[in-house]
Amino acid sequence: MYDKKPFLLTPAGKDYIWGGSRLRTEYNKDLGLEPLAETWECSTHPDGPSVAANGVHKGMSLRRILKEHPEYMGTSARARGGCGARDGELPVLIKFIDAKKDLSVQVHPDDGYARLHENGQLGKTEMWYVLDASSDASLVLGFERDMTKEELRKSLADGTLEKYLRRVPVRRGDVFYIEAGTVHAIGAGALIAEIQENSNLTYRLYDYNRTDGEGRKRPLQIDRALEAASLARGARTEPVRRPVRYGNGLASELLCSCPYFQVERCLADPEAAGEEAVLGTLRDSFRALLCLDGSGRLYTDENDFFQFFKGDCIFIPADSAPVKIRGKAEFLNVRC
Repeated sequence: MYDKKPFLLTPAGKDYIWGGSRLRTEYNKDLGLEPLAETWECSTHPDGPSVAANGVHKGMSLRRILKEHPEYMGTSARARGGCGARDGELPVLIKFIDAKKDLSVQVHPDDGYARLHENGQLGKTEMWYVLDASSDASLVLGFERDMTKEELRKSLADGTLEKYLRRVPVRRGDVFYIEAGTVHAIGAGALIAEIQENSNLTYRLYDYNRTDGEGRKRPLQIDRALEAASLARGARTEPVRRPVRYGNGLASELLCSCPYFQVERCLADPEAAGEEAVLGTLRDSFRALLCLDGSGRLYTDENDFFQFFKGDCIFIPADSAPVKIRGKAEFLNVRC
């Protein structure tokens, strides 16, 4: 007997040296870590699994739940996850990221490279939604011109890499799609929601000669990075007008649709809409709702509900009953 009802997730946290405190102070992530750089909100990855916080599966890791009930993923998610889906692995991973300091300049491999060189793992294509940014915040996205491996290696050796990197200013509401192979870095002052393939493969090219708490420089993976990286000039990013759709008590806009995931930004506002928000469920995929702001109650029927707040992540199994949202909230709606 199982219960295809939505449930809240408790995240895993990461205390990387570049992190800050905003996830604790603004998103209620009291995980006992300082700094708190990332929270892995919807994760089956062994490096940071999330755990059911309520419902019949309370206290179980999401991976264990999905291993016992793979139907919760949906047919599309199971197909995209490949054989890993049989072990409860979702094909996606959802995070909050607080960059108090610059992240390392890095690159993620694509699926083909990762399968060949990283024991069959997935590569990492990702999407960033900027929740907030300081006035001078920026991102690294590729290069100002085409590079060769020889030029890039020389720039790393002589300390001139930064002059070749393309920096893009960011502001709240920006969306960036980071294909595997793109040399990139999140800059200081950016607060980001990230949706990515289920992978923790990162090859560091450059880390500003920083040291960890014990005075050691963090390791670089220059050879692997050069093999995996695209060295072409970075594509220019222009603001994209995203049409807003209204229906079932929700305003929603499509942020990203790619071979790995689909992400919508949704606003539930019963006072403005004149009705409660209704979110239909899907046969072919789970949904994960990441609450960016506001609060409310999520219902499957009048006598079955739970409260959610800013920062919460809700897992909705595939083919569950439709859910209703009462309250004023902004969230990302993620599916495969």
